[in-house]
Amino acid sequence: MRIVKQFLSFLFTQFALLIIGSYKSKPKVNFYSRFTKNTFLGYNCHFNGMIIRGNAKVRIGNNFHSGKDILIINSYHKYDGANAIPYDTKEMINKDIIIEDNVWIGDRVIILGGVTIGEGAIIQAGSVVVKDIEKFGIAGGNPAKVFKYRNITQYNDSKRSGGFC
Repeated sequence: MRIVKQFLSFLFTQFALLIIGSYKSKPKVNFYSRFTKNTFLGYNCHFNGMIIRGNAKVRIGNNFHSGKDILIINSYHKYDGANAIPYDTKEMINKDIIIEDNVWIGDRVIILGGVTIGEGAIIQAGSVVVKDIEKFGIAGGNPAKVFKYRNITQYNDSKRSGGFC
């Protein structure tokens, strides 16, 4: 079973490398993930199942870790001033997404366009991120809201010592 998992991870990673716009180090893709040519990755990124839908840019910083079944949607149908109902059939609205360094996203999180998730943030499983999440924030819910902050002293000590997974 372990050999099968390693082989699948190898295949998922190779497939991702064919699509991703750029990366600073080869990502680790453990489960099926779908990226776009507008996906840009930092060092040490780990994916356990993510789908990116849309044409806007997605920038993911260093030491990123995801849970399973993450959905990133960064393009929307235009509805105000549309040429049809319920939405425009020709024009899309694209909004970039930025995920800064050392972010951990739990299972089944949805992230919508125009959002920045700050350095060191943690997003709780099942959350829907529709607004920016502050640095070191631990956020959850629908819509996701910061309910706690990391211990910044401990975070900075780990960062200085190179304590990255």
